[in-house]
Amino acid sequence: MDIRELLMKDIMIMDLEADTKAGVIDEMVHHYYEKGIIDDEELYKKDILAREEENSTGMGDGIAIPHAHDAAVKKPAVMFARSVKGVDYDSLDGQPAHLFFMIAAPEGGDNTHLQALAALSQVLLDPAVVSSLNDADTPDKVQAIFSEAVGKKQAENEAQEKAERQQDKAAVASDKPYIVAVTACPNGIAHTYMAEDNLKKAAEKLGVNIKVETNGSEGTKHKLSADEIDRAEGVVIAADKKVSMGRFDGKKLTSKAVTAAIKDPEALINSILNDEVGTYHATGSESSDDSVDTGDSGWSGIYRQLMNGVSHMLPFVIGGGILMAISFIVENYAGGDKSLAFIFLNNAGNMAFAFMVPVLAAYIAESIADQPALMPGFAGGFMATVYTGAYGGAYTANVMTDAKSAGGFLGGLAAGFIAGYFMKWLEKSCAKLPQSVAGMKSMLIYPIVGLLVIALIMFFIVNPIFSTINVWITNFLNHLGTGNSVILCLLLAGMMAIDMGGPFNKAAYVFAAGAFVNDPNSHQAAMLMAAVMVGGMVPPFATAIATLGWKNKFTKQERQAGVTNWILGFSFITEGAIPFATADPGHVIPSSVIGSAVAGAIVGALKVGVPAPHGGFWVAPLATNIWGYFLAVIVGSIVAGVILGLWKKEVKAAK
Repeated sequence: MDIRELLMKDIMIMDLEADTKAGVIDEMVHHYYEKGIIDDEELYKKDILAREEENSTGMGDGIAIPHAHDAAVKKPAVMFARSVKGVDYDSLDGQPAHLFFMIAAPEGGDNTHLQALAALSQVLLDPAVVSSLNDADTPDKVQAIFSEAVGKKQAENEAQEKAERQQDKAAVASDKPYIVAVTACPNGIAHTYMAEDNLKKAAEKLGVNIKVETNGSEGTKHKLSADEIDRAEGVVIAADKKVSMGRFDGKKLTSKAVTAAIKDPEALINSILNDEVGTYHATGSESSDDSVDTGDSGWSGIYRQLMNGVSHMLPFVIGGGILMAISFIVENYAGGDKSLAFIFLNNAGNMAFAFMVPVLAAYIAESIADQPALMPGFAGGFMATVYTGAYGGAYTANVMTDAKSAGGFLGGLAAGFIAGYFMKWLEKSCAKLPQSVAGMKSMLIYPIVGLLVIALIMFFIVNPIFSTINVWITNFLNHLGTGNSVILCLLLAGMMAIDMGGPFNKAAYVFAAGAFVNDPNSHQAAMLMAAVMVGGMVPPFATAIATLGWKNKFTKQERQAGVTNWILGFSFITEGAIPFATADPGHVIPSSVIGSAVAGAIVGALKVGVPAPHGGFWVAPLATNIWGYFLAVIVGSIVAGVILGLWKKEVKAAK
């Protein structure tokens, strides 16, 4: 999208008359109507205001980019407007806005507004462009500034792409060492890309050529080719979920948690350069020999296997949980439990919930013993949710059945690990079978023996044991007094801030999610979800508050990250605080833990429940005590932010 085609001279406003945010929007929308860009002033304005309600389009640095795409827009356009005196536009940095770019895109307009936003953002990142626009006093000058800036940016992008291609070619003949890496985390939101960035920076510092494949929320990016892997000196795996490993057979390889690449990427690269790791040898299940430092031994291996299951389970938890919660709102306010909307939403949510535990178990097993373990793990997880134990009762396979003695979430965890390690043993046991019957392993032996053994174990051992444990846990939660509720919620919320996406954080979330999965209609389970939600929202909010109130104690880069953390905190993305915690763990982590614990205590004291497993403030309307929910996050964030701001040392020459 060439922004120059949309930025038309005849629709610019060189000196806005309005002196308020509402006035600016009214003036610019009316100008669009007068110029024939839109044919329904009220409809377009309504969508502009709806976008502003989500969060202000005042981007900071004196710039605001209000935008909407709807049926009122006759042709795409970007209106430039300037206010010499400045307008309070609720900008993210709290400063007046002087430059306004209102984007109008027709409904179904091929994401014109998003493309225009991206193009504008690239150009407006240059302070020289912003300064020139503030000084421009005619539409011709504005167009000339943008024409030059866009042309320059396009040339830079082309040069960068060319340089990257040349770098890939030069790496073959270069004297510099060349390594490849893979980064991945369960959610694929922040850790994946922070690890990628830190590995690249460390490689540049060490004089190493590197290519990093990311397994993030957008899928696999920068996928490593066979040729790249072949010529690499070694492989760095920084992942908390399973990645494809068979392609690295015969390469020096180190495999650690994704946080290792964030905290100390140089150590990972040096371990390859200094021959401190062993050679990876793939087997039928893509496992490695004992001499390789894969990070899969002991608790680190169990954690990674668990996270592989959790990462695949989360979409079922989030999608199913939120649809079920919305169905309850429909039930209360739009027709009761007989309405078509309630029945449809509730059934859709329940169906997703029915697959959560089987998927969890399947991918725990698959992370241990690869594809042969997937089916036994899934079947074991399914039995944990719908089957009774060995003694008494009928055994049905209906996903809507309320099984009286199922193993539940904990039983599903057990099913995943049991199926995985049993199948790993079975694969080793079958390794010496004659070649003439080797083809029978995957088609007959693995599925039949695997299913039979896991079914027997679930039927006679796991379900009877874990059904009893589930009953005890349910009774414990249902009979919690206010004092005990406060303590439990305080602990869970505090754990969310200890490592911000690491083992403590995931343990707290899995505990709450497990209670929620076992009984989605329980207010106690919803209260635990609220506790982990507020606990995860406090750290990014706290860093945003601290960077705003104590600017002299943070670098310019940290202050910019602090602005972003308002949005990340709003959305329950704790990882936004990780760069701060990495740079100054002694101050950031204790402050965040204290604030999160305070927020969790408020949740327990006010009996706040959120019957949705993710979403942050986006799912606030579902909370049983919405004002208590807001209060918990606000108070906890202020406590953590103030402690951090007062405690942290001043940064010398912070600019």
